[in-house]
Amino acid sequence: MPTGEHTSGSPAQTIATLRLEDEVDAVFACTRKERALSRAGTPFLTVELRDRTGAIAGRAFREADVLAGRFERGDLVRVRGRVRSFRDERQLDVVAIERAREADADPASFLPVAYRDLDELEGFFEHLAREVFDPALRALLDPLLADRELRAELRRAPCAIPAAGASGSSSAARRSGAHHAYLGGLLEHTVSVATLALELCTLHPRLDRDLLLCAALVHDLGRTREFTYGAEVALTDEGRMLGHIELGVRVLARHAPASLPAERRLALEHCVLLHHGPELAAGRRFASAEALALYRLNALDAHVKGALELGVQGADRSF
Repeated sequence: MPTGEHTSGSPAQTIATLRLEDEVDAVFACTRKERALSRAGTPFLTVELRDRTGAIAGRAFREADVLAGRFERGDLVRVRGRVRSFRDERQLDVVAIERAREADADPASFLPVAYRDLDELEGFFEHLAREVFDPALRALLDPLLADRELRAELRRAPCAIPAAGASGSSSAARRSGAHHAYLGGLLEHTVSVATLALELCTLHPRLDRDLLLCAALVHDLGRTREFTYGAEVALTDEGRMLGHIELGVRVLARHAPASLPAERRLALEHCVLLHHGPELAAGRRFASAEALALYRLNALDAHVKGALELGVQGADRSF
C-alpha cells in the first residue's frame, strides 16, 4: 500500500496531490522524452509528465529502451511507479510506461478548457440555427446539426493551439498569442460571432439576415478537422497543408443538399472564404456586405477575447 493518502489507480490521483513514497498508477501527458546515459554507460529514460494540476519529472532505469518504444512525446501515457526525492524535489521512479488506451485518454484532463458550460453553449448554437428561416439554408444546416461526429468535434476544438505547457482554465495558462486557444473555444467563438451577427441585422435590416447568420454559424467549421489531441494540441496533416478555411468549404460541400441553389451556396462560401479578410483569400475582394460584416464580427470577437486574455496591448500585437 502507498504511504500517501491516495491509493493506486485512484481517480483523485493527480500530480499536485502526489506525496513522497506514493505509488502511482495513472494517466498523464508526456511533454518531454529523452534517452540518456548514466556514468556507468547504461541507458535510462527521462520524461516530463503533466496534468491540469502541474508537472513532475520521471526516470526509468530498467529496460529504458524497451519502455521508450512504447510511447512518444506528446502522447497521453499510463504510468506506474513510485514518488521519490531527487535533489529535494519530487520525482517519479518509473516502473512501466506506455501509450494510454483511448478510453482512458481524455484530453480535457490535460489541456486548457473553456470557462463556459459547453452544454449551455451548444443550446445557444442550436437556438441560433433555428433563427435561420431560409429553406435553402435550413436544408444545409439541418444535416450539419444532425452530424453527431461533427457536433462532437465542434464542442472539443479550440480556435488555435494552446501555449506549450498550458493547462487548466486560468487566463495565465491560455496566453498563447491567439484567441479561444482552449478546448471548447471554437463553440464559444462561433456562438459569439453568430450572436453579434443577429444583433447587427437588427441594426441594419437591409443585410441578408439568414445568409449572415448561417455564415457565422459555419464560418469556422474547418477547425473541426484542423487539430489532433493528446498531451498537446497539434495540427492534422489537413490542417497543416490546407488550413481551416479550405477545410471549412469542404465540410460545407459534404453536407450541401442538391436542392441548395447555386447562387445561395456561392454567397455562403464567399463569406466563409473571406472571413479572415482579403489577405488570406488570395486577394479576393468582398463581393457582399454580408461577407464584410462577417469578417468584421469575427475580428471583433477575436480582438475582444484576446484583450481579456492578454490585456489590450498584448491582444493588439497578436492579431
